[in-house]
Amino acid sequence: MRKSKYQLLSWLMAAAFTLQSQATFAEDAPANIRSDVDAGQEIFTQGKGEASACAGCHGDKALGSDDMGAPRLANLGQVYIVKQLNNFAKEERVPAGMGAMMNGIAKALSDQDRMDVAAYLDSLDYEMDSSNLKALASGGNKVGKPEMGKAIVTKGIKGSVPACQDCHGFNGRAPHIPAINQQRYTYLVTQLNSFRDGSRTNDPKVGKTGIMQGIARKLSDDNIADIAAFLSTAPRVMP
Repeated sequence: MRKSKYQLLSWLMAAAFTLQSQATFAEDAPANIRSDVDAGQEIFTQGKGEASACAGCHGDKALGSDDMGAPRLANLGQVYIVKQLNNFAKEERVPAGMGAMMNGIAKALSDQDRMDVAAYLDSLDYEMDSSNLKALASGGNKVGKPEMGKAIVTKGIKGSVPACQDCHGFNGRAPHIPAINQQRYTYLVTQLNSFRDGSRTNDPKVGKTGIMQGIARKLSDDNIADIAAFLSTAPRVMP
């Protein structure tokens, strides 16, 4: 059976994500550098030098905060966390708002420190902590419909957007690609908007096109809100 061009595109994107992630890990984690989970925990909870404690914004359990727009870091995957910290340090990713402090924090950490923090975050037991969509809506935030978001995450938008799970894995989780299941609603919305408007450009590329940028440009405001509503509240195992 001939695969559709959208299935082929999804396969190419997943392959590009995986290859870049593996290459990034190989570059940032040479054989003579081993991760120290205990050291990573100390940095996360207490900070180090000019780098403030990660827990101050991301929470004691690294589950993030919708109020602060801080993402969940627990269980995202060591490869992804190392890449983001390195991108922050090199200013290849420059967030707006409160996230702007990440550039200075990452620069204050050594390569070893970044590996250690990522290893600690990857070692945490999985914990469900969904965004409170009702509270967000009451606070004036545009909140999408989880059931509509589930359709995009699992099936995509016919003729336009591949399913999110094609790259991120079943229900938004995979080893070499960031886990997006149970990620914070406000963070997901911000990042999809940033990919769409081109203010975030550190996504893997196929040719000269950023994968997430290309996808986000095809999403409407409602699509983004719906995707975030589903992923931020989705169970760990699809019902």
